[in-house]
Formats: sequence, C-alpha cells, structure tokens
Amino acid sequence: MSTKEEMAEIDQMEAGSNQPSVAPVGYNINRAKGASTMGVQTVEVSSASRPGAGSLMSPAPALGVATGTNDVEKGATVQKSGDQWGKNMQRWRNDNIDIGKDPGGPGICAFILTLFSFLLILATFPLSLCFSVKVVQEYERAVIFRLGRLLKGGARGPGIFFIVPCIDTYRKIDLRTVSFDVPPQEILSRDSVTVAVDAVVYYRVHNPTIAVSNVENFSHSTRLLAATTLRNVLGTKNLAEVLSERETISHTMQSSLDEATDPWGVKVERVEIKDVRLPVQLQRAMAAEAEAAREARAKVIAAEGEQKASHALREAAEIISESPGALQLRYLQTLNTISAEKNSTIIFPLPIDILKHFIKPDKKDKK
Repeated sequence: MSTKEEMAEIDQMEAGSNQPSVAPVGYNINRAKGASTMGVQTVEVSSASRPGAGSLMSPAPALGVATGTNDVEKGATVQKSGDQWGKNMQRWRNDNIDIGKDPGGPGICAFILTLFSFLLILATFPLSLCFSVKVVQEYERAVIFRLGRLLKGGARGPGIFFIVPCIDTYRKIDLRTVSFDVPPQEILSRDSVTVAVDAVVYYRVHNPTIAVSNVENFSHSTRLLAATTLRNVLGTKNLAEVLSERETISHTMQSSLDEATDPWGVKVERVEIKDVRLPVQLQRAMAAEAEAAREARAKVIAAEGEQKASHALREAAEIISESPGALQLRYLQTLNTISAEKNSTIIFPLPIDILKHFIKPDKKDKK
C-alpha cells in the first residue's frame, strides 16, 4: 500500500468512516504535521473513543469495590476490551507504519556528489577503471553502499562489478561453510554435576545483505550465541542424558541457533558435541561403581553356574547308583583322562577293605 493510499484512508477515518480492515473501530487516527518527511505517521487515540474508557476514567466506584456481581462482570469485560484494543492497535501500526522510509530520496547534495564523481571518472578514463572495476570469486558476494545507503539490486557477484570510487564502499562476504570450536564451557547439569563440554558449529551466510546491514559482526555474534546456547541447553539435562543423548542435544542446539541467527542472514547447518570432560574424582567414583557392578554380575553368574552343576551332579549320582558297573566304568574313564594329561604319574585308588587282612589287630581289640 503506497503512502498516498494510507493518507487517504486515514482522512476517511477522520471524517467518521469506520473500516475495521484498516484500523480498530472506534479510534480517531490523526496525522501529525511534518511527520511525512521521514515517512513516519503519528497515531493519536482519544480517550473518549476508546471502548470502555468512559467506564474506567469516570468517577464511578473503582473495580474491586463490592458494588454487585453485575458491576464486577462489567469491569472484567471492559478490561478484556481494553487489552484487545491494544493488540489491534499494535498490529495496525506494524502493518501500516514503515519507519525509516524516505520518499524524498537522498537529496540534492547527494545528487551533486554523484554527478561530480561520474565526471571525474570520465575525465581520468581509462585510469579510473583500475579503481572502478572490481572482481569477486564464485563463493563471494559484494554488498555496495553509496553515500552510506545500501545500493538497490542486492549483493553483486560473482564476477565483475563496478563502483564509483569517491562515493561507493563495498564489503565482501564469503558464502562458504565456516566451522569453529565452541570453547569448553563449565556447565552445572540438572543433577548438580559440573562438567566441561565443547562443541563444533558449522554455519554459512545465506543472505549477504542482511548479514552486513542487520548485525555488526555476524561471525563473532554467532560464536557468542553458540557458547550461550550450549550452556542453556545442557543446563536442563542430567549427566546421564549428556553422556548418552548427544545427537538429541546437537539437534536441539542446531534448531535454536538457526532460529536465532536467521535475522542475521546466517544459516546454522550442523552442531556436534565434541567432548564431555568430567572431574577426576567423579571419574574415579564412576569407575569404582562400574567395577563393583561387574564384580556383582560375575558372582551372580558363578552362583548360577554352581547351582546348575550341582543339579547335574545329583542326576548323575542317581543314574550311577542304579547300576554298580557304571561306577567302575567311570573309574576307568577317569584313569584314562589322567594318563593322557600326565602320563608320568598314575594314581590307583586302593579300597580300604583289602588292607584289613594285613593290619595286625590291637591287644585292646582282642580283649
């Protein structure tokens, strides 16, 4: 919508026409004298036309006094109407007021300087080509300012472009992906454990014009924001989550950084958690805990093995007791195993009953 159309609609509203699509109903919008020179329009709201203003500003009893249920409900309705009025007014201002727009152009002084610069280029031709012709690489773009104003047409490049040496300044922006290390951050996790975490961030500039005009140093700002975001995200996690959910944390950081740097013309492509360093005492405690857990599991496994072995031996004893020959076979099998492993030593078990005939009886036993 042009400036003339905005002024015509405001004039109609001053005459008394109510158009909800342009501004909130019931409000007088006046244009201040001299405000159009900078493209800024002043909005004045009369208290008489504001919905519910008479109820709030009249000498009637204030809300909160016990004047009956109907008065309380009426006051709440007036308060909601006032809040809605403020929201509608702010929305109308954002949609219809363009701050910083200069319809008058750069002015006669800028026109004279520009003309003088072009004449100087023509007078010193072809020597002036050394100062007027510039080249940017395929991965670069040039943002040009003429007399401090951003030149129309956006960034220039890649290839050759021309500038006016006296009145033009330009800045090259690299569009390639840049990576940097986030310095180690001492972070207190949600379960009160201090850890040092560092990360790697990959970003690139997707809009050179915004990267130059909206932020002083987009690279330094992105680095500071990455360090702050790392602390904020990890501060909401437990130590176990920090150690096991690195991919989720990286994705959360990337989304947060990308959303925050979009007004700067920067696109954060990837974030990776590089290292998580724990205090030495905490490492020893965790190692002792893991060792104790392994020993406990080993004891449980050994006990389960002994239990299974005892059940198997009991079943074997029951089977051998049913057949006397099985015990002799088992005896011979054991001898075979011993002779195969250590053939220099053979042990023969000798029954005690055989030796009773060779033992002399004691005198006490005779009596």
